[in-house]
Amino acid sequence: MNDFQFHRPASLAEVFDLLESYGGDARLMAGGTALVQQMKQRLAQPGHVVSLGGLRQTPGLASIDAAADYHGAVRIGALCTHRQVETSPVVQRQIPLLAHAFRQVATPRIRNMATAGGGLVHGDPNQDPPPALIALGASVILTSAKGQRTLPVEQLFVDYFETAVRPGEVLTGILAPPLPPGAGAAYLKFLPRTADDYATVSVAVVITPGRNNTCQDVRIALGSVGMTPVHATQAESRLRGQPMTQDTLRACADAVAEEIDPLDDYRGSAGYKREMAQVFTRRALNQALAAAGQPGRPG
Repeated sequence: MNDFQFHRPASLAEVFDLLESYGGDARLMAGGTALVQQMKQRLAQPGHVVSLGGLRQTPGLASIDAAADYHGAVRIGALCTHRQVETSPVVQRQIPLLAHAFRQVATPRIRNMATAGGGLVHGDPNQDPPPALIALGASVILTSAKGQRTLPVEQLFVDYFETAVRPGEVLTGILAPPLPPGAGAAYLKFLPRTADDYATVSVAVVITPGRNNTCQDVRIALGSVGMTPVHATQAESRLRGQPMTQDTLRACADAVAEEIDPLDDYRGSAGYKREMAQVFTRRALNQALAAAGQPGRPG
């Protein structure tokens, strides 16, 4: 690595001061699982590394609770490890989809270090949590010396490894709403290599059945199929309000191909990923419907 100065502030106010002082030459580090690798590969060469490890006792930054102030959403502190989210009784009870998605990340060793907020601001489109968070309609809390703002997770990702976090801002929390009443959810990850690898394709679905076997609402998000995670709104429109037959589910899944832009890499060609995105979207839709107690009827 290049030489750098290491800072360990004890408060968010100190963090904001350091970010203002060093600007673009400073990088925040929470768990360090992503930043350290980038620095070793010289993809990032900050002159100042600002550790957030000294802030774990700050209220709300490393805890998980149901936030009454946010319409019943579960608030996940940005410094919570993936393992905390995976094993949280609150998350397991209210948002099992999210517990399952975090459980798919890498290995227990990584999950015990990597943080929920650090993973998101890393901006990697191949991670497991973002599709589940997008399908749930989750938001992030971004805090600066000037105050706070919330941003839907799907708007956080701007480009490959690029997010909408502004200079001087710190991602301090995630707001994840529970499933709507009667809804079912699924997260599927296609792994042609090892169980701890990034997905070739991942899909998260939240679907709410309506009357007479129609689809009241559906949200579909995919990972590893573009420069950012993809919220497949056009595919959703093919199913929302329609009868939930295997024909309409297939039409919805096939429409995903129009919204993704996968890259060729060692996990598969772009064409292969496009086909697998359709296949796994259809499987995720059926699995989510089964979880809701209403499997799709023959079409």
